[in-house]
Amino acid sequence: MAKGRKNGLYRGISDELSALMRTGWADTERHDLRPDEQAPYAARRRAALSARFPGERLVVPSGSLRTRSNDVPYPFRPYSGYVHLTGDQARDGALVLEPRADGGHDAHCYQLPRDTRDSDEFWTGKTAELWMGRRRSLAESERVLGLPCRDIRTIAEDLKDTGVPTRLVRGHDAVLDAALATDDERDAEFEEAVSGLRLVKDEWEIGEMRRAVDATVRGFTDVVRELSRAVATSERWIEGTFFRRARVEGNDVGYGSICAAGEHATIMHWTDNDGPVRPGELLLLDAGVETRTLYTADVTRTLPIDGTFTPLQREIYDAVYEAQEAGMAAVKPGADYRDFHEAAQRSMAERLVAWGFIEGPAERAYELGLQRRFTMAGTGHMLGLDVHDCAKARNEEYVDGVLEPGMVLTVEPGLYFQPDDLTVPEEWRGIGVRIEDDLLVTADGYENLSAGLPRSAAEVEAWMREFAG
Repeated sequence: MAKGRKNGLYRGISDELSALMRTGWADTERHDLRPDEQAPYAARRRAALSARFPGERLVVPSGSLRTRSNDVPYPFRPYSGYVHLTGDQARDGALVLEPRADGGHDAHCYQLPRDTRDSDEFWTGKTAELWMGRRRSLAESERVLGLPCRDIRTIAEDLKDTGVPTRLVRGHDAVLDAALATDDERDAEFEEAVSGLRLVKDEWEIGEMRRAVDATVRGFTDVVRELSRAVATSERWIEGTFFRRARVEGNDVGYGSICAAGEHATIMHWTDNDGPVRPGELLLLDAGVETRTLYTADVTRTLPIDGTFTPLQREIYDAVYEAQEAGMAAVKPGADYRDFHEAAQRSMAERLVAWGFIEGPAERAYELGLQRRFTMAGTGHMLGLDVHDCAKARNEEYVDGVLEPGMVLTVEPGLYFQPDDLTVPEEWRGIGVRIEDDLLVTADGYENLSAGLPRSAAEVEAWMREFAG
């Protein structure tokens, strides 16, 4: 008898059942697969990385399943650097760039091959295809990715004690982390390079960003159409409505949707989404569709739940809108990355001084950062395969760098008056407003990829009159 699973209803696997399971299976190898449209772009990205590290072996894992509870894993989402360099989304994979004598590299993609039918693993194992779904064969992956593919189960032995200087992106594959003796500082430098490689998007990536944003615009419209259902239930109706669009048109949401009604809008990362949705209050919706190639949008709109801003709500909204206008005007090639942030923050500092909430003059307030009591966060970030893309890139290339055509970033100023803040009048407390758009830096300025959603207060109200149910 073969060994059964712990606490399973069956005590084991009989030899007869094992023999039965191994026979009578059709050959399902696919010979009609064509190279993925991303393959030539991924090859150019690998070449750029190769040029940074001549003579060194480079290892970028995809990651493995993480346990949610007992034997239930979280949905798998591969490491973005691996996706960027291969176009692949398989778990338990790794890209290896082997150095050549001429200074270049030979690329190999290690993957978990298909299960054979000559053992019980294909229907009882931890990664069994009959449980987890069919994987591509190594030959199929080679055709799709345009890369030689090898069995991931041999990678530790293949790379062990070869004397080749090696760099590894750590923290994504425990087996590789344990098997490869590398230098932490050099590995961190390598991860910076892998992350920084995504700062400027290529033509193919920009197309994916457009798809993500366009689907997100439709998701926001879905929410407006169903706001009356949310009023009758809770913020969860909003979350579910947007999630439906994300799953139908893409892979998933790019991050946990923030569906913050009323005073929840003052919480930067409110994702419980279990509060009431009340007419007369505001809804701050921060959400993005992730495409099936894993590129995400990140858009925020603050909406009057009953369709019309109160005078105070509109005053705060207009202040944030003006700050966003100032920030977006600063987005252009050659500008310092920090320029858009500083422009938006200065604008809000001026308003806060005028309202009497912080001590002026405005320039002094800004230099001291006093506006941060009400603005909380930075004014934007890079966007792409991750919602906070390129987060591990070198500071000199990112926050201390300059904008270049092909970069995609968010501009998202906000004002947040906490419900327990005694420094502002009572009627201001519990109001939060953020407006966020996704901007592509162009040769002569920027393109607002999310311009399909209204931004000004009047435009928002007109849009809601058209679509709200």
